[in-house]
Amino acid sequence: MAEYQNMTVSSGEMAQRFIEFVMMQAQNAAFMLGQIPHPQTGKAEVNLDVAQMLIDQLVMIQEKTKGNLNSDESKILAGAISNLQIAFVEAVREEPADTASVKAETPPQVEQKPPTDPAPEPLDPDGKRKFVKSYGS
Repeated sequence: MAEYQNMTVSSGEMAQRFIEFVMMQAQNAAFMLGQIPHPQTGKAEVNLDVAQMLIDQLVMIQEKTKGNLNSDESKILAGAISNLQIAFVEAVREEPADTASVKAETPPQVEQKPPTDPAPEPLDPDGKRKFVKSYGS
């Protein structure tokens, strides 16, 4: 099927699809960096691990397609990567202040019950454990 698509899609359409793909990945990374608010909550959410993964994927695509892109594709890809890398560094610089306030909060205390001694397991005459099915009684 890929062979059929390659024959029927012009190079201009492929360039446009590539640019759309790069922009979609860049938008996803920007969302993970908190630059785009969450559509349901309206609040910016930051996930640096996923953002870094998406940026690294764009860098990998840049390396793997080196010499195979036209000038527009190369410029858009390079620009997206550099903008995202700058945004990532800024997000990392802001991160310690956010995590410090979260860590300052005390975790909720969970009441711990003392362990109860389980009933001894029945043994077979051979000294092996005997299977006993219990229904909570």
